[in-house]
Amino acid sequence: MAWNENFRGGAVRGLAVSALLLMLVCLARPVEAAWPGVGGTVVEDTILIRGQVLDAATGQPLAGAQVRIVELNRGDVTHEDGEFSFSRLAGGKYTLVVERMGYRRVTRTVEVGGNDSVFLRIPLAFSALELPGLTVTTTGARGGDAQSRAVTVLSGQELARRMDATIAGTLDGQPGVTMSSSGPATARPIIRGLGGDRILILEDGERVGDLSASSPDHAVAVEAVTAKQIEVVRGPAALLFGSNALGGVVNVVREEIPTSPADDRVHGGVNLQGQSVNRGFSGGGYLTGGTGPLALRLEGSARTSGDLRTPVGVLENTQSHTYSFSAGGSLVGERGYAGIAYRFYDSGYGVPGHAHDHDHDHDDDDDHDHDHDHAGATIEMRRHTIRFGALRRPAGERISTVEVNGSFSHYEHRELEGEGEIGTEYRLLNGTVEVLTRTGALGPFSGGAIGVQGQWRDLEVGGELIAPPTSEYTLAGFIVQELDLSPVRLEFGARYDWHKVAPRAEDFSGDAPERSFGAVSASAAALYDLGGGVGLGVNVSRAFRTPDVTELYSQGPHLATYSVEIGNPDLEAETGLGTDLFLRVTRDRVKSEFAVFRNAIDNYIFPRRTGETDTETGLPIYRYAGERALLLGFEGRTEWSVTDRLVLDGTISQVRGTLTTTDEPIPFIPPRTGRVAVRYEAPGYFLGVGAKLAARQDRVGEFEEPTAGYTVFDATAGIRWVAHGRSHSVTLRADNIADTEYRDHLSRIKDIMPQPGRSVSLLYRLNF
Repeated sequence: MAWNENFRGGAVRGLAVSALLLMLVCLARPVEAAWPGVGGTVVEDTILIRGQVLDAATGQPLAGAQVRIVELNRGDVTHEDGEFSFSRLAGGKYTLVVERMGYRRVTRTVEVGGNDSVFLRIPLAFSALELPGLTVTTTGARGGDAQSRAVTVLSGQELARRMDATIAGTLDGQPGVTMSSSGPATARPIIRGLGGDRILILEDGERVGDLSASSPDHAVAVEAVTAKQIEVVRGPAALLFGSNALGGVVNVVREEIPTSPADDRVHGGVNLQGQSVNRGFSGGGYLTGGTGPLALRLEGSARTSGDLRTPVGVLENTQSHTYSFSAGGSLVGERGYAGIAYRFYDSGYGVPGHAHDHDHDHDDDDDHDHDHDHAGATIEMRRHTIRFGALRRPAGERISTVEVNGSFSHYEHRELEGEGEIGTEYRLLNGTVEVLTRTGALGPFSGGAIGVQGQWRDLEVGGELIAPPTSEYTLAGFIVQELDLSPVRLEFGARYDWHKVAPRAEDFSGDAPERSFGAVSASAAALYDLGGGVGLGVNVSRAFRTPDVTELYSQGPHLATYSVEIGNPDLEAETGLGTDLFLRVTRDRVKSEFAVFRNAIDNYIFPRRTGETDTETGLPIYRYAGERALLLGFEGRTEWSVTDRLVLDGTISQVRGTLTTTDEPIPFIPPRTGRVAVRYEAPGYFLGVGAKLAARQDRVGEFEEPTAGYTVFDATAGIRWVAHGRSHSVTLRADNIADTEYRDHLSRIKDIMPQPGRSVSLLYRLNF
């Protein structure tokens, strides 16, 4: 497989796709005919909802507040006079959510009809606690305190405080979430002890289309600095998303396809961040605007960093760079939209070298010890993605929306070794399409979703890691419905997936039979409102995952992971039965959630060390196997506003994984971790100190070594202000203040280097 794309070719393709995008979104009449209500005529210059946001204590206007209509996913930002407005609305009932950093979120229900205008005065009260943000990953947009699953939402000031170079680094330390890596650029989230292909990473609800799940040295092709919101659904969540969500879902929200009219205004944001530990710098921003029914969005970002510094020295070959660009446009009418977006993503990073010893028997029967040094690898990856989406809001109450979404991505990845020789290279084509109907009241049910999905993947692998060119096909149908029996809300769902793996065996010398898999996923959940902001929930879910191409067919060395990987074409699909029980408290001074969980998995797939060593490379040989596994654990977080401005924050996570067939520990299970912090919040600034703690992990798999526990201290400080109607914030964060030498159990390079040393990062954010 030839590496026949370069940056210039990617840029030319990006310009061509962007030109096509602009042509498509300008064809208003054909789109309107095919999808009535999109780009249609409404009362063009009539403002139907307008208002003013005020400080509840002083009565002064608040600029920079975010105002959103939940049902339409439309937003505005208040001006210097605190005012906002929405026009081109169809008559009906709408939910307005008003948020501003440092203030408690307010929700209002508004009903409009005809050409009548509604004016609202909305006071916001200062709050040191940030309530859970609105979640869009599940069956409908709602606050995290109303979810029937264990959900974490990072947005606003908390996202600014946590912002890191990767999605996994940003989420690290959230309840039930840790990360694994083979270097700073390759970090990937671990949820409740499960990672890799068992965690589904989405971008605006669509699969990313990279190969980060197939190997620990593959980075996630998603930029963190321009994320608007990051959502984590913990535990099995396969009903809306299909297989590969056995452990949970991470959704990065950007809104690349504009879903609301620009109202002849320009909104946007800019993020700039510098880090001392790797002398890194990143910057990104976006703009949304348009006129009439035409809405446009542009985004760009860049990131560069040098080698990582640790308490014992510099970790060589850990430099990285990333460039990303996207353009999206849509036609928006009173009852829907239709749009398209294009994204170009280019990244390169180093994977540190490795050295290991092994015994090798020679023909003379003498034992000799040999050291094999692997200088590491440099990874180059590039992704082109086209997304399309259309939504229609029919009149009536039975069907709230009908959506058609899809994407096509072209991803290439190569691993350079030694003097720049290609060790392994990949090419992945990925296409998805989904038709989703969100329902209102249907018989006894209060709402839900019904949909069908299809996916196609074509993977080619070249170089030293041998695997056949393979096509994969997936078809699925699902239904999720809610039943409101106040104070209890029930949710039921079922899904069937058919998955076919079709290797082109004529291009492969090994054993590569065609495989087909079919499985039912189902879930039942209940959320009991105990009153006073306290809710008790239980969730039971059955999910499954099909083995990927590497697990089925790979044969050969993969130097970036320092192993020889042998696939098993007889593997069966993993099936997991997960149970959650959680208690959630959302009050003015307390925000808390604690959960206990059990996840039993049949045919848990993992690489088992054979005890043999490859004679040519000196690398250990691993063969994929499937066994029964059980994961048990608990997690929780509490934020307590001791005074109006002083907040105590604590998290804890624990998971125990066992291969029940042999009663062995599952490899790469995180130790018990936690975090304690205290922060002082004022309307214009905040200060905080904290500590991250981890217990010793000595319950290890067959080829692992125990890892000592540690305590690492950090501090944050920030200011926020509004100037000329624009919201600004600066966040200063210091990590590992004492420059402590410690090692993370999930790091694939912990034997050669500890975790990063003392680091200072500075983040500036502008929203308008």
